[in-house]
Amino acid sequence: MAAQIIDGKTIARQVRAEWKVRADALKARGVTPGLAVIIVGEDPASRVYVANKVKACAELGLHSEHIALPADTSEATLLAKIAELNANPKIHGLLVQLPVPKHIDSNKVTEAISPDKDVDGFHQMNVGALVTGNTRFPPCTPYGAMKLLEESGIGIEGKHAVVVGRSNIVGKPMALMLLQQNATVTICTSKTADLAKFTRDADILVVATGKPKMVTGDMVKPGAAVIDVGINRLPDGKLCGDVDFDSAKEVAGWITPVPGGVGPMTITMLMANTVQAAERAAN
Repeated sequence: MAAQIIDGKTIARQVRAEWKVRADALKARGVTPGLAVIIVGEDPASRVYVANKVKACAELGLHSEHIALPADTSEATLLAKIAELNANPKIHGLLVQLPVPKHIDSNKVTEAISPDKDVDGFHQMNVGALVTGNTRFPPCTPYGAMKLLEESGIGIEGKHAVVVGRSNIVGKPMALMLLQQNATVTICTSKTADLAKFTRDADILVVATGKPKMVTGDMVKPGAAVIDVGINRLPDGKLCGDVDFDSAKEVAGWITPVPGGVGPMTITMLMANTVQAAERAAN
């Protein structure tokens, strides 16, 4: 029997509606949640991501500021702009769209953002606090993946979760968030010897390697929940995930499509983090 498709677009709409209620409650108190997004250069994918973030702010009635800087902007100029926005009380969430040009140190940029406004969840204070379960802002993509599991009624406690990928943005925080929900967690990479041995044992399989269709149906445990975080463009222009959707959906119990799975949830949880930052500031 084919897997149940986890519809990220539908769930994202539902979750956004819940957070809009909270944003409206703040606005009734005279506080409009504000998000500032800085983009340096003309990277086409980054421009699309930023446009989607600005659009999501408009949907929820949030204040947004889009700061576009030229590619030759100096590191000092960018850090000064970040400091200015850190001090702006109308801005509750602040992010710099990555990647930045090579002459700018992305670690310096991430650490320059106030931890109280770090709605991407990339600052070392927020990343480190994931270990104790006390982070202000969970990183948006794994946060969205966890929300998909929750909204789909997929239990985590006591399950074996396998995360394929060890990035600081997805793999490592995803593993920590699953641990907090009492899963037994295994972390693999694209270099793991006999990767299929591990993936076939997963009740919950999260794949975030950046390698198109790397995980195939014969690597999936029957009935497993498969969360595909990857998004890749094939030579024919079509998008696909890190999981071979067509073969995996015949084995899995639940599966996220690409596009339309985890993607819509990432920006949704960015909105959630921004509203939550405004709530903290208001209180």
